[in-house]
Amino acid sequence: MTAVLEMPRVQQCTATSCSYNAEEECRAFAITIGTAEHAHCDTFFDSPQQGGVTDALAQVGACKRSDCVHNSDLECHAPAISVGSDLDLADCVTYQPQS
Repeated sequence: MTAVLEMPRVQQCTATSCSYNAEEECRAFAITIGTAEHAHCDTFFDSPQQGGVTDALAQVGACKRSDCVHNSDLECHAPAISVGSDLDLADCVTYQPQS
């Protein structure tokens, strides 16, 4: 039997144009971070329709940035992350490349 991993929560998200963003808090149930090349928020969605769960804060469901110090087996092990606005609209600002 596999132990359940507690997923890190999205502590803050300043990508206010995202449909899951409400007052700089992510309301998606869980988000996915990145591709092999970039630590962007794959869950980012720019739409006039608001989405997500209003009484819960998002967690990191998966992270594709295997080169991040917080990543193990494509799972995030940071205590919490922040997502911030960037040129591609939303990035994990907690991402730190391994040295």
